[in-house]
Amino acid sequence: MRAPIGPFDNAVPAPDCLADLVPPVAGAVGGRAGHVPAEQILYVDTDPEIADTSAFVAHYGQELLGQSANCVVVAAKRGGEVTLAACLVPSAGRIDVNGAVRRHLGARKVSFAPMETAVERTGMEYGGITPLGLPDGWPLLVDAAVADMPYVLVGSGRRRGKLIAPGKLFAELPGAEVIEGLAL
Repeated sequence: MRAPIGPFDNAVPAPDCLADLVPPVAGAVGGRAGHVPAEQILYVDTDPEIADTSAFVAHYGQELLGQSANCVVVAAKRGGEVTLAACLVPSAGRIDVNGAVRRHLGARKVSFAPMETAVERTGMEYGGITPLGLPDGWPLLVDAAVADMPYVLVGSGRRRGKLIAPGKLFAELPGAEVIEGLAL
């Protein structure tokens, strides 16, 4: 099947390839309930060597920059307590960590979570972290522009492969809050 965005001719409904996904993502896809059915989440096989945004769009097409989003794990600190959260922002933008994210999480300081922490806590590979299958109780801050996209390309939980899903899916994930201006 041809993907609705990008040059991908072999898109597969994610429920049909759960073995290609890391366990937390496979569990989220397999147990999907909501307005966007799991069959509308597509998996495309991609080269893990070019998983980072700039290399990815250079290879697969610059138009994907405006059709993709990055999921970033942040550590919010307040009063000696650290809260991990995920933020989903358009790949063409920058996350407003010290403004919108800090204010929304009510933190004194917010920084990008260390790579080891993000990988260990999500059960996903660095460079492939996705909002599908995040740990229970984590806030998921979704930039409104992502939720409004007809289709969004995001990580699959691994560096190999990407997921394509309607933007509105991300607004209905557990812990999701749609925020205007999350990205600069």
